[in-house]
Amino acid sequence: MFDSGFGGLTVARAVIDLLPAEDIVYIGDTGRYPYGSKPLDDVRAYAHELAWSLVKDFDAKAIVVACNTATAAGLDDLRLELPVPIIDVIEPGARALVTTTVTGHVGVIGTVGTMASGAYLRAVIDTGAPVSLTSAACPGFVEFVERGQTTGDEVTVLAERLLAPIRDAGVDALLLGCTHYPFLARTISEVMGPDVTLVSSADETAFAVMDQLGALGLLREHGRVGRHRFVSSGDVELFRELGAQLLGPELDHTEAWNPSGS
Repeated sequence: MFDSGFGGLTVARAVIDLLPAEDIVYIGDTGRYPYGSKPLDDVRAYAHELAWSLVKDFDAKAIVVACNTATAAGLDDLRLELPVPIIDVIEPGARALVTTTVTGHVGVIGTVGTMASGAYLRAVIDTGAPVSLTSAACPGFVEFVERGQTTGDEVTVLAERLLAPIRDAGVDALLLGCTHYPFLARTISEVMGPDVTLVSSADETAFAVMDQLGALGLLREHGRVGRHRFVSSGDVELFRELGAQLLGPELDHTEAWNPSGS
């Protein structure tokens, strides 16, 4: 799986817990993060390079695009060109959102790139659920997570400003449409209030991985312990230190990303 940085570790955590026998390679593209403010054509090129590296350099049998911006920018192209199954985070998140709401008023927050793409609007419409969707971009959230600042006055002030339109819309379920955002869940929940349920796509994506691998006969047998490799395109030691705080003890070693090219 790959992400622009640390956010996809929420998905990695869910996959490790659900499928402990599976081997996982995670590439954090910290050398080029954040993706959310970059042109979608650039993000599409990054996703292409990362996905092919997972296939060619790590012999991946399936790829999880653990980044909402990359999913919004290039998922269709990846599914057409890659020789392995591609699992995304947007469709599972949208399904979880519409099954969580009671009132039918739902919200989604994400990066500027993800929100501008309209990917979540399309995904929610595709569910066929009779809901109304309010969305908002939250620039700055990713940067806080990437430097390990997930609580505090600065985060709260920014959250109160960015989440105001979602709160005013009276939603009862809010999808964290960026894999970085679960690390800010405490602050987001405090700002939104106790009547709003936060929905993360990480667990739903892990179930999607299990279902797709199972349907293709690719699941590892229970009883073995999966191997986990964490790769960074940026500062390897920084990735290890912060990543271990966010993921847990599995992230005790990080490698430098050296793609062979596609």
